[in-house]
Amino acid sequence: MYELEKEKKRLSKLWLGCLILVVFLFSCAISIYYVAQEIIRQEVAWYIEAAHIIILVLVLSVVFWIGIYYLYRYSVQLGLRWRIIGAICGWIPGVNLIALGIILTISFREYFFEKKKIKVNEYRLIDRICDTKYPILMVHGVFFRDYRYLNYWGRIPEQLEINGAKVFYGYQQSAASVKECGQELADRIKEICNETGLDKVNIIAHSKGGLDSRFALTIGDTASHVASLTTINTPHRGCVFADYLLDNIGEKTQKSLAKAYNSTLRKLGDYNPDFLSAVYDLTASSCEKFNTECKNVPGVYYQSVGSKMNVARGGRFPLNFSTHLVKYFDGSNDGLVGEKSCQWGDNFQFLTVKGKRGISHGDVIDLNRENISEFDVREFYVQLVANLKNKGF
Repeated sequence: MYELEKEKKRLSKLWLGCLILVVFLFSCAISIYYVAQEIIRQEVAWYIEAAHIIILVLVLSVVFWIGIYYLYRYSVQLGLRWRIIGAICGWIPGVNLIALGIILTISFREYFFEKKKIKVNEYRLIDRICDTKYPILMVHGVFFRDYRYLNYWGRIPEQLEINGAKVFYGYQQSAASVKECGQELADRIKEICNETGLDKVNIIAHSKGGLDSRFALTIGDTASHVASLTTINTPHRGCVFADYLLDNIGEKTQKSLAKAYNSTLRKLGDYNPDFLSAVYDLTASSCEKFNTECKNVPGVYYQSVGSKMNVARGGRFPLNFSTHLVKYFDGSNDGLVGEKSCQWGDNFQFLTVKGKRGISHGDVIDLNRENISEFDVREFYVQLVANLKNKGF
């Protein structure tokens, strides 16, 4: 497939960059040794020695910049952080070698990990393990949108499609009430059914998107067009810390934040953003009322997924700051949603890893495109969808 071939080409460039930088390091060591020998023995005139050094520096500089270009251009795992660190530390003798060593290690690990994924996908390509009876509708959470060139779900949809899935997106507003977003999703579900000629979809919804989807199923005959609903880190019982914040942040400040957000998102595509309605619908008090009114619909398979961060610094900003606050009110959490709040439906999976890293609210949607030790988020979704296929959905 095109995606696999494209990934192979990227990895070949990444591998080339790694090899060039390894050659650079060995060449530096050998050059330093021989230059030192020439200086000690004084076998050549000083100006010839100076010329040798200048030529070596120029040649090695060219080799280095070619190698680092390939890594900066083709590595996903370096991210912005290590690119900046590398650029800054590159001018500090000694420290630059340490930074380069770390950058090379990250890049080599990425190469071997992704190479293995390609082999796995090629091996099972013919099986189309994600080719479900009904298409997959992926529903984003609050404060995000479905953009063409910046996928909310990171590298996940591509992996699903490689393995046979038909993927669609919710396209509901980034921030509006659960009822309003639910109506948008209900319309979207019927639109997908008309487009595909199939009578149902499988919904995979993250965060508030899970609440939006649950409400959508109660509108008209929408439930008859949904085979399954899988919620990912959805606050079904709300976020107690959200109640606390809203009770302690003045009304003037709330309205000011809402005005700024709504104004910005109108420019980005939301036709009627409502920051405060979205936030209030995530409170524990609001969700308690919602759960009494919005019951599961018979005939639809409900399941849920949750995760937790092991320590606060295991997450990216702002989750590394919010974890302690959420823990105080909701116990173990993913940086935003408590473990108990995530549970809903016939089956619940709780994701965690050993050590300090943990799995955050953003990690479960591959927000940072990061390969986490012991948790392959892309493979998790492949197996999740494969299980839906095995259940006949």
